[in-house]
Amino acid sequence: MGSGETVEASRRHLTRDAMAIAAYALPVGLVYGLAALQAHFTLLDVIASCLIVLAGGAQFAAAGMVKDGAPWLAIAGVTALVNARHLLYSAATAPYVADRPRRERAFMAHFLTDETFALSLAHFRRIGRFDERGYWVAAMVILVPWTLGSGIGFLAGGAVDTRRLGLDVAFPAAMAGLSLGMVSGRRDVAAALGAVAVAVPVGLVGGASLGLVTGAVVGPFFGLAVPASPKDESSAPETPEPSAEAGLP
Repeated sequence: MGSGETVEASRRHLTRDAMAIAAYALPVGLVYGLAALQAHFTLLDVIASCLIVLAGGAQFAAAGMVKDGAPWLAIAGVTALVNARHLLYSAATAPYVADRPRRERAFMAHFLTDETFALSLAHFRRIGRFDERGYWVAAMVILVPWTLGSGIGFLAGGAVDTRRLGLDVAFPAAMAGLSLGMVSGRRDVAAALGAVAVAVPVGLVGGASLGLVTGAVVGPFFGLAVPASPKDESSAPETPEPSAEAGLP
């Protein structure tokens, strides 16, 4: 770990995973564009939400609530709850970016989506340190196709049966598959099972969105309650290596 060859191999691994993300980000973005059109957004609203908000779940929630005429305070509260999981993402990546300038970390944080987190954290774990190039590959692979797909969906308009096309399950299915590769110890397993155990009943009672958010927030506490195993990488964060030793530019 830490050799130039290892870093390049990990970048190739990240790029392969990133291509799979890009393949579903565009059609799911298309569905968002259609949802935004139904909520009477303008094209500028759609593009701005993708570039400024950049949070698929929150964007879908906001579009649906705008369509239903919900008050802005309710929209702000729901989107804040949906995005609360990013606090956990930041905590998980913090050991790898602690030595980066505060301004750079603040800029990076804007692009820390679900996909960027999963791709970059797996990459950092493989090489044992932060890799700026790898992070931005992970960030752009969702930003570009998501924004492009959203714009196309808005402009295309018309009626699309998302369930018939299978687009309604593309987002969670892709993230579930990507997340499986990050499960490496009993704490990860406990967190994943705990999230499912909470999300399913809550989702059946209060709806899928509430179930997913609740599972994402509560699941990690199940992991913390379980004793760490040797494979729990989070229990012993890697010590970042000097750039020269890691073979990074």
